[in-house]
Amino acid sequence: MEPDKTSEGRVVAFIDIGTNSIRLLLVRINPNGSYLPLTKQKENVRLGDKEFIDRILQPKAIERAVIVCKKFMELARAYRAEEVIAVATSATRDASNKVQLLEMLKKEANLEVCTISGIEEARLIYLGVSSELRLGYLKALFIDIGGGSTEVSVGDQRHCYFLDSLNLGAVRLTNMFLQDETEPVSEEQYEQIKTYVRRKAADVIKELSKCRASCAIGSSGTIENLARIAFVYLHRTAHESFEKLEFEDLKKIVGAMCALPLEERRNFPGINAQRADIIIAGAAIIETFMEELGLSEIKVSKLGLREGLLIDYISKSEFSYMITQMSVRKRSIMQLGLTCNFDEEHAHTVTRLALELFDSLQALGIYEFMEGERELLENGATLHDIGMFLSYDTHQAHAYHLIRESNLPGFQPEEIEIIANLAYFHRKNIPKKKHLNLTELSKSSVKSIKVLSALLRIAEGLDRSHAGIISHVRFYIASTDSLVLEMHAQRECQLEIWEVEKQKKYFKKIFGYGLQSKIIIKQGSEAPLVLDGHAEIEETSEVNIPKKPN
Repeated sequence: MEPDKTSEGRVVAFIDIGTNSIRLLLVRINPNGSYLPLTKQKENVRLGDKEFIDRILQPKAIERAVIVCKKFMELARAYRAEEVIAVATSATRDASNKVQLLEMLKKEANLEVCTISGIEEARLIYLGVSSELRLGYLKALFIDIGGGSTEVSVGDQRHCYFLDSLNLGAVRLTNMFLQDETEPVSEEQYEQIKTYVRRKAADVIKELSKCRASCAIGSSGTIENLARIAFVYLHRTAHESFEKLEFEDLKKIVGAMCALPLEERRNFPGINAQRADIIIAGAAIIETFMEELGLSEIKVSKLGLREGLLIDYISKSEFSYMITQMSVRKRSIMQLGLTCNFDEEHAHTVTRLALELFDSLQALGIYEFMEGERELLENGATLHDIGMFLSYDTHQAHAYHLIRESNLPGFQPEEIEIIANLAYFHRKNIPKKKHLNLTELSKSSVKSIKVLSALLRIAEGLDRSHAGIISHVRFYIASTDSLVLEMHAQRECQLEIWEVEKQKKYFKKIFGYGLQSKIIIKQGSEAPLVLDGHAEIEETSEVNIPKKPN
């Protein structure tokens, strides 16, 4: 069903009933197309426990699933969710008694559940994981190891080229090969699992090899927990993270975990104790894929099927352009701005003027900008005022914290710091070396903040009235130590002129050039009036540009 547009927005719940766990995502979708996650919940229910031998969902497993779904539905009602989209995956679709589960969910939890195919599951996982990646036209391999199945896909930012689903999951293979799960796992047992995976996945691995993906991304609790175990057990430094899982590290931790009985394994460094019994089988799946595909590492994503349900939902709405026509980075910026109810027209005006200043300065060749700085300026300009809904007086500080805490999908941490600081320094304080915001940043990042903020402060001043009076700006060289800032205005713009005057000193400090102002005012069909810093108007009498009153 397509979402309706209402004045207040709508709350939608997305529920993923998996083999090992059930997940909930509650989201408020606003009328402007932005969305705000309200809560994420996850409960381990082991719906597929002891199912995969005889394809029968166990009564206690069904009971656990119904209890959790009732809880999630109560939570959805508390948030006044208008719509609930629930899907069930491997354990349910493979069970001969799945109708019993679906009927109980409908009767006791008032929840309608759609059982999806493995291919559809792979598609939704691709949508969810890729939604926060900056891929462009580069192909990535996506691997999601669930409790009952493993979904694989290959795609870039816009298109998915390969989808498949295999009956290989951490719970399924534990049931098949490690029925006495309390004991250590022998090397022979582990190799038996890998041999089985290799045989079952042979055709898919052959197809994946042809796709020539530039990187691999893994999702699901199994891969995420393995990466965390490697991080903790191998004593990574505080500056590292478990955003990736390396093949050599995986082999080391698997050897150490296999040597332990279950109760000791539950206390293994970094492990999720609830996964201790199935983590070995899950590791065998990912190790086999990495081995066969020659992957030295796999990046880890915390997103998955439930986020894919959200992206799929939005793509069928009137806001589909945010998914289909925007890059991940552009969507991240607009999503944050819209969520903060920013003045979109003013943001676009300041951004356009800031980029005109940047392009004009670059064309003159008097300053060599670093790669990527233009986009950082664009993003900082777009978000510079997002703190206004909290407080006008200190909105630059609020904007700084909002940007830093938003995690901006598609951006690196250092880029987020630059964007946040551009918002902070767009008014009042100028960026100084010893400012607390800058002490932990690299020299190149601090330099970018100083240079780009000098342009953003001028651009903000050029739309001080929020009326879009200045239609076009450019720099040109006046002398060896002076530039002219030419401003094309729709009408008189005294407030904007005063604001630009304030920024001339800082501009000279950063770029080494003094700045003169020249204003060209277009008045209807008449010839434009031209004012410059010496207060001359062409073909008119001399007029002084007044100073701002105290």
